[in-house]
Amino acid sequence: MEKISVRTNNRIELIDITDQLQDAVSKSKIKDGICVIFCPHTTAGLTINENADPSVRRDIINALNKLIPANAGYSHSEGNADSHIKSSLFGSSLNVFVEAGQLRFGTWQGIYFCESDGPRSREVWIKVLQ
Repeated sequence: MEKISVRTNNRIELIDITDQLQDAVSKSKIKDGICVIFCPHTTAGLTINENADPSVRRDIINALNKLIPANAGYSHSEGNADSHIKSSLFGSSLNVFVEAGQLRFGTWQGIYFCESDGPRSREVWIKVLQ
């Protein structure tokens, strides 16, 4: 298993980690298989989405903040209940095919680390299986 570090700078943020994940796949030397990507945090998650136009990230963040506002009278007393809800929508793991040593995506796709309670230092765990 490989771990990558992700440093977030904002309370809610989507960070493109595709290149870091590809580096981990290349390092594994596995040419064909599955890359399992896991986020071990309850207020962060992972998603695959468009990585060509940065406005997509802004739109996702704006929509999340409208749907799940920060201070909406939640029961959770730590002040980050919205972060737990947002991360649950993204999910904590992804599986991506590996072919010829490369992560396989659609034309515009990349992988994002989805911070909902930053800024923080985070980890993403990766395992490449043959």
